[in-house]
Amino acid sequence: MTLFEYCLFAFSSLFVIMDPIATVPVFLAMTPHDTMEKRVRMARIACLVATGVLLGFAFAGRWVFALLGITMPAFQMAASIVLLLVALDMLRAQRSPVKESSEETTAAAQKDDIAITPLAVPLLAGPGAISTAILLHNKADTFPKIAALPVVIVVVCLASFLIFALGARTAGWFGPIAMKLVERLMGLLLAAIACQFLLNALRDLKLVAF
Repeated sequence: MTLFEYCLFAFSSLFVIMDPIATVPVFLAMTPHDTMEKRVRMARIACLVATGVLLGFAFAGRWVFALLGITMPAFQMAASIVLLLVALDMLRAQRSPVKESSEETTAAAQKDDIAITPLAVPLLAGPGAISTAILLHNKADTFPKIAALPVVIVVVCLASFLIFALGARTAGWFGPIAMKLVERLMGLLLAAIACQFLLNALRDLKLVAF
């Protein structure tokens, strides 16, 4: 595999796994009362955090997991719990306590936490993206490929930010009723994603056969 083929393979793999286009409705549904500027700021923070997480796990993931005794199924289960808690509140059209606590509300810092969890982790840099980054690093058999991987990760996260920013700018096209409907539908989708994470973990542990 040439350097160009590796970069193309790495970009397509990460972009498909992260799937920022499909995440935009979830992002909008989780921030129904926020202005465009706040949404863009949250998207910027989320993509920066996702970049750091993917870079860190790409180059040190195997050793960190081994050092802490953490398996990928355990990570998937933890991600599923976080997503499910948020999804249940979205289905009730309520602001999730996972997104903000009373202390954070007082400090007006809750939006940073929404950006970090669950938007950055696990929606963008989830178990699939993390494991893909680790596998791509293992597949890099030359120094140019190893050096190209962080560039690819940055480009994918930059593309994700541009998609989120575009989504934030077009969110005003929807009325309050439409946003409530989207919020509940995306809550159902988010719950399904959380369940899928859990099923993937159980399948990896060979506790289920599908």
